[in-house]
Amino acid sequence: MTRIAAPRTALIVAIASLASSVAFLDSTIVNVALPAIERELGGGLTTQQWAVDAYLLTLSSLILLAGSVSDAYGRLLVLRIGLIGFGVASIAVGLAPDPLFLVIARAAQGAAGAFLVPSSLALITSLLQGHERSRAIGLWTAFTTGASLVGPLLGGVFVDLLSWRFAFLINVLPVAVTLWLVTRLPVHDEREPDAGIDWVGALLCTAGLGGMVFALIEQPNLGWASPAIWMPLAGGAAMFAAFLWRQRTTRHPILPLGLFRARNYWTGNLATLFVYAALSLNGFVVGVYLQQGAGLSATLAGLASLPTTVLLIALSPWAGSLAERVGGRVFMTLGPLVMAGGALLLLLVDESFDYWWQVLPGLVVFGLGLAATVSPLTSTILGAIDADRSGIASAVNNAVARVAGLVVIAFLAPIVGGSLDLAGFHRAAVVTAVLMAVGGLVAFAGIRSLPSPREEAPARPQK
Repeated sequence: MTRIAAPRTALIVAIASLASSVAFLDSTIVNVALPAIERELGGGLTTQQWAVDAYLLTLSSLILLAGSVSDAYGRLLVLRIGLIGFGVASIAVGLAPDPLFLVIARAAQGAAGAFLVPSSLALITSLLQGHERSRAIGLWTAFTTGASLVGPLLGGVFVDLLSWRFAFLINVLPVAVTLWLVTRLPVHDEREPDAGIDWVGALLCTAGLGGMVFALIEQPNLGWASPAIWMPLAGGAAMFAAFLWRQRTTRHPILPLGLFRARNYWTGNLATLFVYAALSLNGFVVGVYLQQGAGLSATLAGLASLPTTVLLIALSPWAGSLAERVGGRVFMTLGPLVMAGGALLLLLVDESFDYWWQVLPGLVVFGLGLAATVSPLTSTILGAIDADRSGIASAVNNAVARVAGLVVIAFLAPIVGGSLDLAGFHRAAVVTAVLMAVGGLVAFAGIRSLPSPREEAPARPQK
C-alpha cells in the first residue's frame, strides 16, 4: 500500500476513527441498555451477562487472526469485511426477538469488531509517517477512546428517550459513511506474492484465547473450582502454548515472535496491561456506582464522564505530536501517575453525594492524565514495529487491552469487598490508582524515547 500526500490525511483519520469507534462504542453502550433489554426480552441475569460476554468473547478470540489477515490480504479488504459484518450484526441485534437471537447477533458483532480495530489503525501506520502519523494516531486514539467513554451517555439517552434497540441500529449510519469514505481513498491494497495464513495456528490461537476468555468471563458466576471454569482455562492455555510454539517454525506466523525483540514494543504492551486494567475498572465502577449508589439516571451517569471525554479529544492530538518530538517515555510515565491522582480524588465521594465537588475534580484530573497517555502509548508501541506488520502489532496491543479489562472485572468482587457500596467504591479507586502507578513505572523503567533502528523495525523471521 503506497503512502499518500498530506491533504488526504484527514480522510485516512476519518475512515480509521469511524471504523474503530463503532466497535469501541458498542463495547460500552450496551452496559446501560441491559436493564431495558432484560425487561423486554426476558432471560434474567443470564441474558444481561451474555449480551456483554458474547461480544467480548469473539472480539478477544479473533483479534490476533484479524490482525494477521489484515497484513497478509490487505487492510482495506479486511476493513470492508468488518464494516459490512458489523452493520448486518447491528441490525440483527436491534431487531432481536428473543434472548438467544440477541446473544448470537452480539457474538457476530464481536467477530466483525475484531476485524475493524487492527485494520483501521494499520491503515494509518502504513500510509502515513513522521509527524503526520503521530498526529493521526493521536486523533484516532482520542476518537476511539472517547467513543468508549461516551458510550454510556448515548446508551442512556436512547434507553430513556427511545428504545434500547436504537443503541445498536444507529451503528448503520457510521458504517455506511465509512464504507463510502473508503471509496474516496486513492489507494489500493497491495498483497504480497507469498502472503498466507497459518490456519492451524489460527485455530489454536482462536480456541486457546476463547477458552481462557470464557473462563475469565464466567469465573465470577461459577468460581475457580468449577470444571466449567478450570477445564476451558487449562485447555485454552495449553492450546495457546501450542500456538506460540508453532509460531517459531511456521512459514506464515500469525504472531511473529520477533515483534517482542523490540524493547519499546514489549514494554509498551506490559504498560498497556496495567493502564487498561485500571481504565476498565474505573469506567465500570464509576458508571455503576453513580446509578446504584448515587441514584443518578442512566443519562446523567453518562453525562458525568463527559469532562474526561472532552479533555481526551481536545488534548490527545497535541500529546501525540509533542511525544513524536520529545519521545513517549515522559508522557507514558507522567500520564498514568496523573490518572492515579485523579482516581484517589474519588475518595472524596461520601454519603452526602455531590457531583461537582466530589466527582468532577477527580474526573478532570483523570482526563488530563488520559489525554497525555493514550496517544503516546499507541504511537510508541507501533513506532517500534515496521509498517508492514502494523496490523498484527495493533491486534496484539488491543488484545492485551481487552484481556486486561476482562481480568480486572473477573476479580471485581474481591476488589470491592463483595459489594459496590461506598466502601467498595473507595477500594476500587485505590486499586485503580495502584494499577495506574505500576503502569507508569513500567514505562519509566522500560521505554526508550529514541528507539534504535533495530527496535523500530525488528528483523523478519527467515522464510
